Amino acid sequence: MHTLSIEEFEKLGLNRYEAIIVASKQARHLNNLRIKTLEQMEENPELEIESRKMTMIALRDLITGKVKFTRPESE
Repeated sequence: MHTLSIEEFEKLGLNRYEAIIVASKQARHLNNLRIKTLEQMEENPELEIESRKMTMIALRDLITGKVKFTRPESE
């Protein structure tokens, strides 16, 4: 399994804390989609579900640019 380094997030302009916040929101979103798919599997057992961990998928999505984020304007 490929490990993720802090440098990969710094290339995006994120520090490690911002990266975790953005990735955790994405992981929650992905997990909600997976739960909906599980509920639909009762009616259609042919559906497939993602077996990888949602946190790793979310971190990978963040690094590859699939997750868009903006910083709030400071007052």
